[in-house]
Amino acid sequence: MQIDKLLIDKLKSARSVVFFTGAGISAESGIPTFRGKNGIWNKLKPEELANFNAFMQNPDMVWEWYNHRKKIIHESVPNPAHLTIADMQKYFDDVTVITQNIDNLHRRAGSNKIFELHGNIERNYCVKCKKFYNEELDFSEGVPKCDCGGLIRPDVVWFGEFLPQDQFKAGEKAAMNADIFFIIGTSAVVYPAAGLVYTAKQNGAVLVEINVTETEISSIVNYSFLGKAGEILPEILNKYKTAVNL
Repeated sequence: MQIDKLLIDKLKSARSVVFFTGAGISAESGIPTFRGKNGIWNKLKPEELANFNAFMQNPDMVWEWYNHRKKIIHESVPNPAHLTIADMQKYFDDVTVITQNIDNLHRRAGSNKIFELHGNIERNYCVKCKKFYNEELDFSEGVPKCDCGGLIRPDVVWFGEFLPQDQFKAGEKAAMNADIFFIIGTSAVVYPAAGLVYTAKQNGAVLVEINVTETEISSIVNYSFLGKAGEILPEILNKYKTAVNL
């Protein structure tokens, strides 16, 4: 794989580096993607599981599916891509992760500044009083209920729901201020999240895409690498460290 010297030079002068990540980065940790050849939505109908009405009508079914996903996530570990992103915090003034993933792997890898656009499967809250529950919940008697009597749901963004505005606005600000904007493992077709790519470009960021296949944004980025982020990102970081004598 050829890494352009100009990209390394851009990194050498960069202050703010942003990583915009999607399901592809977590697929390298064994977590199935939603789209693509073997995507979850190829096997299940999203309207049956990932919307508020479905949850209210059949909370047991929805929670059974999310508990299955949580088990997969808990058995997964951050891969070299997650770890490299966290490692970059040692070398740049400002490293931000904007993720569409709900698996918490970036935090487990050691990243500190993370904006979660689609929530976090390890958090839950009451649909009635909005109280948050971060601890493991007891499912021995069915779907857990809050002290107020309301049903407790996963803190993830379902179809038809708005993104958490504090997370999106903070991500948008990071995109506007980015010197280098990495786009990793995302098809960049789900809006409004995908709009952050164009926000970064319009504000002068160097766009670097890493994905296993070409996407709709491949034609607008400055650099596009096809392959696994867990192989490409460490090589980019190693070349940068060599260039700055680290």
